[in-house]
Amino acid sequence: MSKPPVTDPRRRIPRTDTLLALPAVSDARVRLGDTAIRDIIRQAQDSARRGDTPPEDVERIVVESVSGSYASSSRPVLNATGVVVHTNLGRAPLSAAALDAVIAASGYVDVELDLETGTRSKRGAATREALLRACPAAGDALMVNNGAAALVLATTALAAGRAVVISRGEMIEIGAGFRLTELIASTGARLHEVGTTNRTHARDYAEALAADDVGAILKVHPSNFRVEGFTSETSLSQLRELARERGVPIVADIGSGLLRPDPLLPDEPDASTTLDAGADLVIASGDKLLGGPQAGLVLGDAPLVQRLAKHPLARAVRADKLALAAMEATVGGPRPPVSEYLHADSGSLRERAESLGAAVGFPVVAHDGRVGGGGAPGVPLPGWAVRLPVSAAQRLRLGDPAVLPRVHDDACLVDVRCIPEADDARLLGAIRQALSES
Repeated sequence: MSKPPVTDPRRRIPRTDTLLALPAVSDARVRLGDTAIRDIIRQAQDSARRGDTPPEDVERIVVESVSGSYASSSRPVLNATGVVVHTNLGRAPLSAAALDAVIAASGYVDVELDLETGTRSKRGAATREALLRACPAAGDALMVNNGAAALVLATTALAAGRAVVISRGEMIEIGAGFRLTELIASTGARLHEVGTTNRTHARDYAEALAADDVGAILKVHPSNFRVEGFTSETSLSQLRELARERGVPIVADIGSGLLRPDPLLPDEPDASTTLDAGADLVIASGDKLLGGPQAGLVLGDAPLVQRLAKHPLARAVRADKLALAAMEATVGGPRPPVSEYLHADSGSLRERAESLGAAVGFPVVAHDGRVGGGGAPGVPLPGWAVRLPVSAAQRLRLGDPAVLPRVHDDACLVDVRCIPEADDARLLGAIRQALSES
């Protein structure tokens, strides 16, 4: 292969060692690592070799690329949808206290060490104590890696090879097409369905308990839908007497993870009330209404919780040190963002929205937010949004910072409910940039 002539512009492409020596690139190596840095340099050089980029621009492109790159591909997003627990955005944002706890736990940490004696301690003991303080109705607590894992662990430990009694009205499908019934069946337990979609009576459970070898009764809160009209549901207090007679535990999956009642969400079950009403175990998610990290919580009767904790499957679904630290800080620290956004003052939201709207010359409209994450379906959260042209939506999503608005009624709606007030200036800049590109 002949060598390129002296006048070949490819000779002006900066060498790799020259680019690596640039101060911005050298600084970024600590953040990104050598492999990522060399990939960025190679891509810029290859672009110039193909003639897509002038050789003189390679250095600038490399510096800009390393400045805007991170070791993780996850990109922070300003949530302007008005949906508080947004599954596509990672559900609950962590509190500042939880973030500090995660950073502190990211290195070596006494997750299974008693520093006083120098001997091994019980994993997650501090998180367990924090959960029990937050939910005194529970005799013990266990945290696993998500809500589905908590359900699988409970079903496996209590009813593998036996029957789980469940109402047909509570056989729900959760996100991404997963069905609770399929999760239960995967543990080796048998489903014993009772009642109908809209009506299940105490006698249905009684007949199942008399006719089958039952390992557990499962009550599931249908958090992502509502059945109205001619309906009937058997309460936990009714089930408690039946279950006690047969020595069968009642497991209640409440879904969204409230530990105590919230007047804003009167129909959303909480762990404390559910345990007091007769459940032996409560299962809940940690990253929804509780406002913490992804986790599955098991709260309730101490011997039953320990039975789950000692099951071999518990090892496979245990929570990592970062999640344990974040959960402890969430339940024991200041009010997390999810709670703040749910209870945000409508007047303050309107003032912020009107300030943004006036700055960009677009109207503000009433806009109901939502709880999200399958919680409190149909419950509106009154708020306000700036109404922009629908063409701004994609530019907001692709901007810096990335902003996710709601596209509705041929408009791009920017709701400030779930955006920290400290980020209003960044949001305004993103809106102006999106509008300038139209």
